[in-house]
Amino acid sequence: MKIITFSLILFTLFNCEKPQPNFLFIVVDDLGYRDLSVTGSDFYETPNIDKIAQEGTLFTQGYANASVCSPSRASLLTGVYPTVHGITDWIGTRYGTEWRDVGRKTQLLPSEYLKHLPFEMTTLPEVFKAQKYKTFFAGKWHLGSVEQQSLPTDHGFDINKGGYHKGGPYTGGYFSPFNNPFLEDKTEEKGMTLSMKLAQETANFIKEHPNDPFFAYLSFYAVHAPIQTTREKWMKYQKKAKDQGLLEEGFTMEKRLPIRIKQDNPVYAGLLEQTDEAVGHVLNTLEELNLDDHTVVVFVSDNGGVSAGDDYATSNLPLRGGKGYQWEAGTRIPFFIKAPQIEDPAKKVDIPVTGADLFPTLLELAGIENSTAVDGESLVPLLKEKSFEERPLFWHYPH
Repeated sequence: MKIITFSLILFTLFNCEKPQPNFLFIVVDDLGYRDLSVTGSDFYETPNIDKIAQEGTLFTQGYANASVCSPSRASLLTGVYPTVHGITDWIGTRYGTEWRDVGRKTQLLPSEYLKHLPFEMTTLPEVFKAQKYKTFFAGKWHLGSVEQQSLPTDHGFDINKGGYHKGGPYTGGYFSPFNNPFLEDKTEEKGMTLSMKLAQETANFIKEHPNDPFFAYLSFYAVHAPIQTTREKWMKYQKKAKDQGLLEEGFTMEKRLPIRIKQDNPVYAGLLEQTDEAVGHVLNTLEELNLDDHTVVVFVSDNGGVSAGDDYATSNLPLRGGKGYQWEAGTRIPFFIKAPQIEDPAKKVDIPVTGADLFPTLLELAGIENSTAVDGESLVPLLKEKSFEERPLFWHYPH
């Protein structure tokens, strides 16, 4: 009898052992700090993204490691500053004397930069893959090309859906057919949004690996230019802007370019809602499979919102500037972590943090020893409302 009881205890203990946590890492392109309901917008509607912040920890002073995409994205994957990985500007932009070819007459010329993610650097998916995780990438890459042999699958991802050298959905836009060489266009998907397509690919990957630990990286092309939405969403937000008396506000002049001073763009609002719906699709998939209670969800942007230049999509006020600017709105971003394995996590953290901190944070949450030299610090103590040593943060943009 004693032997049977002991066996049952062992069996119970074994079955109560918590599974390895899964990871869903969501990056939205060019999303400003105030572009979500949960961070202060009363014009855009983002209930699904808001839910991540409400159920997890909202970092009120989260920062990208650069005010443009490629260097920031490289820091998210490697945990180091642009000074270390060498991608200091968005890949494809002019530098040196080529700056003159686009009519730029400034006295100082931008520095050269690395054109792909360095192969000698360890990435998050490489670490997780070494720990028997299934790794998946969907969406915008912009960290190298086929010719450079620098695609997601060259840096630790088992699967790549839609990631290549392009920095935006320039060939097909935000509606099917997408004309993306790494994303299959299906006849029945005509009219589908690009954000939902990427969400469905991510959800399908999760469904195929319900019993395997996974690291899924959902990197939306939205809300990058060109700004596009459906007629229905455009009309919805056109009416909302009119009802809120926003249509006469317009722009003011910054030093060099006009800058949007109100969140009143109905096309951008529609594109953002489409992205929020896509996030909701993946979150619902986690819940349906009972995976949400042991899946860590990270949500960030790669840089600040576009208030001047591109499509002048949003307003970041009272923060100054936006994407490409070295002022506050260029790098301050939505920054949320939902870690279900932490009991009673902090709801809000006001200490400044950066994208480079996510590398060591996720490894600690996974129980993986970090043997890689990084500039970031694990944010787990902040999630647990413990002390966190004050530190300097650095940005480098020689352009």
